[in-house]
Amino acid sequence: MKKIFYLLLLFSIPTFSQEIALVKYSGGGDWYANPTSLPNLIKYCNANINTKIKIKPSTVEPSSPDLFSYPYIHMTGHGNVVFNDADTNNLKNYLLAGGFLHIDDNYGMDQYIRKEIKKIFPNSDLIEIPANHAIFQKPYSFPNGLPKIHEHDGKRPQAFGIFVENKLVLLYTYECDLGDGWEDPEVNNDPIDVREKALKMGANIISYIFNN
Repeated sequence: MKKIFYLLLLFSIPTFSQEIALVKYSGGGDWYANPTSLPNLIKYCNANINTKIKIKPSTVEPSSPDLFSYPYIHMTGHGNVVFNDADTNNLKNYLLAGGFLHIDDNYGMDQYIRKEIKKIFPNSDLIEIPANHAIFQKPYSFPNGLPKIHEHDGKRPQAFGIFVENKLVLLYTYECDLGDGWEDPEVNNDPIDVREKALKMGANIISYIFNN
């Protein structure tokens, strides 16, 4: 019964007023990094894949009941992340009810976030998402999987996920920096093709959420 309630709450907002949100987490990490990234992704999706998302993303704490108002929540940063019990329980209920969490490591988050993901799903491991998964297929094709946007340690970009009943509910993008690619052009001075690649991959994520 609780799950049905959460589902109704999560998807009670009409498509024309859909919102997405940035997660304000604890632990000292810079949850507020990349302030222009989500607004730019929203504009790109509304212009190119026919979404109708409110231009200004909301900010939500992991323990807040408001979490269930958003079909997509985004986390980023460079440092420490800590989920308390209330955060963990609320995030788990949200994801089991059909919500979607995208965590984008902005470099330096990896050693902390993996432990916090394990708190949410102690019996599930992060699985690397293969290049033939739907999230890389449409509306834009990424035949090699997650694109590389910024270079740090010379490692290949990887997309990891947690699946519930074969549906991807948590996406963790590592060694990629998608959010940096979504930022205003002058922030990172990325070439046009690199920034376009990041925005297209972001559009695929949004499209996956709204169509699965």
